Amino acid sequence: MRALLVVNPSATTTSARTCDVLMHALASDLKLEVATTEYRGHARDLARRAAEDGTTGLVVALGGDGTVNEVVNGLLHGGPDPEGLPRLAVVPGGSTNVFARALGLPNDVVEATGALLDALRDGTERTVGLGLAAGTPGTADEGVPSRWFTFCAGFGFDAGVVGRVEQQRERGKRSTHALYVRQVMRQFLGEPNRRHGTITLERPGEEPLENLVMSIICNTAPWSYLGNRPLYASPQASFDTALDVLGFTKLSTAAAGRHIAQLMTSTPERGPRGKHAVSLHDQTAFTLHSQVPLPFQMDGDHLGLRTSVTFTGVRRALRVIV
Repeated sequence: MRALLVVNPSATTTSARTCDVLMHALASDLKLEVATTEYRGHARDLARRAAEDGTTGLVVALGGDGTVNEVVNGLLHGGPDPEGLPRLAVVPGGSTNVFARALGLPNDVVEATGALLDALRDGTERTVGLGLAAGTPGTADEGVPSRWFTFCAGFGFDAGVVGRVEQQRERGKRSTHALYVRQVMRQFLGEPNRRHGTITLERPGEEPLENLVMSIICNTAPWSYLGNRPLYASPQASFDTALDVLGFTKLSTAAAGRHIAQLMTSTPERGPRGKHAVSLHDQTAFTLHSQVPLPFQMDGDHLGLRTSVTFTGVRRALRVIV
């Protein structure tokens, strides 16, 4: 099989030695081409070319969730085609690696490489659903191009945290869990809309849900990790269904403390709850509108401020080696 290995050398836990080990392991079973990313969006461009050349059967992403997101968007540039497109394989090289871990892969590059080789020899794979976000027609954001996400998106508070973390990383800070915790506190103290939500969720044939302070859109569970602790924002979310949504109508100090405690103790059966929490399961299409511009993120990548985003849950969008 002809395969493309896309390497992000800047990923948190990716090293030249790691890449060398993976290259030699894959080259023994595959006709391997290796490409190293050189700019933001390069992984997307590489994967798009692989999808269009008609001869590549597998694209392997070595990097974090951002690298995986770019590769997925490159593969699906022309839309989903699980049978016709190259398969995707992931070797975790970032700080959190939510997508890889949600697939059940080890969070260690050597162990994940071994699991990938076993899966290739055994021919084991699965087809996963993905989320698609786009600018909403008739709004100021209607010209924003659509983009796929693999495990989550966020509109409001959590996206603001992601933006703060990215700013710190640009200043040379390492992406650590302590860094995220600090930025959560700073975002909370500086959040102007935490008592009076500005977001409205609209669904076809349903009454709008108004006054949300923030919203988390999940394509799988867990939503994220704090170290080795999984955090279940929407425990029912799955690669086999459409999208789940968790929203909060209030983020006072007491409410925020309660929701954080619920996230820290969440399980595959039980997530955040209470009168200020709104949970929706298996949503195929919905739109989030905000009265003011709010930060927006997908798969941990901050995408700037938006006032309206339309989401679609697409089942069986991409084949993945597991």
